[in-house]
Amino acid sequence: MKEFYIDSDGIRLHAKLDKAEGVEKGPLCILIHGFTGHMEEDHIIAAQKAMNDVGVAVLRVEMYGHGGSDGEFKNHTLFKWMTNALSVVNYARSLDFVTDLYLCGHSQGGLLTMLMGGMCSDIFKGIIPMSPAWNIPEMAREGNMLEIEFDPQTIPEVLTKEGLELSGDYVRVAQTIHPENEIARFEGPVLIIHGDDDKTIPYEYGVKAKMLYKNAKLVTIHGADHCFEMHLEELENAIKDNFSYLI
Repeated sequence: MKEFYIDSDGIRLHAKLDKAEGVEKGPLCILIHGFTGHMEEDHIIAAQKAMNDVGVAVLRVEMYGHGGSDGEFKNHTLFKWMTNALSVVNYARSLDFVTDLYLCGHSQGGLLTMLMGGMCSDIFKGIIPMSPAWNIPEMAREGNMLEIEFDPQTIPEVLTKEGLELSGDYVRVAQTIHPENEIARFEGPVLIIHGDDDKTIPYEYGVKAKMLYKNAKLVTIHGADHCFEMHLEELENAIKDNFSYLI
């Protein structure tokens, strides 16, 4: 494992690279956590190990305002994450051992995966959205974020819930994003993994995403919540048993 930072317009992004044992040259998957998350969460580690087991190197990266990366959580936006992701993609493409490039993300990282899939459809061979929170822009336009209701035309300066603060700019940015456009642009294989007991991002969003993509497979983990707690082995198996779908 190699630990380092990737520069993104002056913002340091904390990263770790885990190569697959015995593989000198091969595919790499960029792996992104979710909203309030970080690279050491159990479900992120489970995904990393599963991909390493099938011969795929994994680059875990923490986005702006999360984990060991620069920036305050309060001030992060989806635009900042997208800029970060482009920097990470450029770094990954510079690695001489990489053949094919994949992207995997959980929750808000799953939304980022869907957005970047469309933006970089010529770069990624396949993508893996896990419990993808692609309803965030919809919620922002409806005026409901962090379970706080507000007038979507008059956005609060700050949203606060149980000590968690989020700038109104997060909402303003999210309102402009339409994931369906990027879903339509990506024609490569998509492996969606979603628990059917997810109370945070309802399972129906995984089902709908599968229907909208041109080439998608939905793996349902029965009884699993948003972070696949108590179902980590099933998450690992979902990736290992189905990664060939992306090749």
